[in-house]
Amino acid sequence: MGGKFHSLIQELRLDEDRHKEYFRLCPADFDRLLRMVASLIERQDTTLRQAIGPAERLAICLRFLTTGDSYHTISKSFRVGKSTVVGIVPSVATAIWESLVGEYMPVPQESDWRAIAEGFSSKWAFPHCLGAIDGKHITIKAPADSGSLYYNYKGQFSIVLLAVVDANYLFRVVDIGAFGKSSDGGTLSASALGRALRDGTLNLPDDEPLPNGEHLGKVPFVFVGDEAFPLRKHLLRPYPGRAIPADQRIFNFRLSHARRIVENAFGIMAAQFRVYHRVMELSPCNAEKIVQATTILHNFIRWGHQNSPSTTGSADPGTALNAAGRMGSNTASREALAVREKYREYFNSPCGAVPWQYNQI
Repeated sequence: MGGKFHSLIQELRLDEDRHKEYFRLCPADFDRLLRMVASLIERQDTTLRQAIGPAERLAICLRFLTTGDSYHTISKSFRVGKSTVVGIVPSVATAIWESLVGEYMPVPQESDWRAIAEGFSSKWAFPHCLGAIDGKHITIKAPADSGSLYYNYKGQFSIVLLAVVDANYLFRVVDIGAFGKSSDGGTLSASALGRALRDGTLNLPDDEPLPNGEHLGKVPFVFVGDEAFPLRKHLLRPYPGRAIPADQRIFNFRLSHARRIVENAFGIMAAQFRVYHRVMELSPCNAEKIVQATTILHNFIRWGHQNSPSTTGSADPGTALNAAGRMGSNTASREALAVREKYREYFNSPCGAVPWQYNQI
């Protein structure tokens, strides 16, 4: 451990709040994270040079994520070479993802989906909801020789983060790395999540009646998205238009009430990790590693604090994190239209209505 870094850590550990502000982790959580990643980021000394220790390597990566500072600025802060920081940040980000994903973002099984649905029912008055889904463009520098692949509808270069968030603002599924130009409608269908949804390989629960809604028959469990998403059997979007009947406005309000959780999750993450507040001067590959690390660290930080009051965030949290535009075709099947109709009827019936919904239309 370098002398400068050792002195910094000793000083920060005397003030837990300052340590948390500096790394977004209290000392105990920093140490816990270090134990999880150390074996993947440790390097051996050579006859010519003493290796930077795992604690300092982790600190360099976390500082890059929390500040969004350039590699040059980070290198000056830690008194190491810029090329050293260039090598450390993506490799440690990868190690963070690989070490944490199995525990903090495991592949959901049927029991997990049911638990998520129970959370949305109890906290956000939307039964059978498997998660709120949204996509964001992560703005990056123009990749070399990429043509228009990463060039999005806002005239920027980007990769796409597609995410499903649960009722506690945790990322449960993320799909990262789609080309920015795919916002023309193919993002969802081209993603692993979209393919699994289409192929029926997401381990979703079987259809069953909504609470006290047996008269509607068996109803699919669903994800909720905004108007950018297509209407599917397991994916609800709002009714289009402004001059729509009151019952459709009530459905749209109930859907929006549950869907906003994903916007808040993005806002919370961007507030924690200011790397999202500027264009990422990174290759698409390294930008993807940064996004993976921040989503899993978001879960790591929040896992034990799911009832924390810090559950708000800006819907447009930073210059490098923007709405992803249309995610799929607006052509819906009769089956998908019928599913939305059942939820509309449910939310407008005594068994599914809530008193406060009538104040919002």
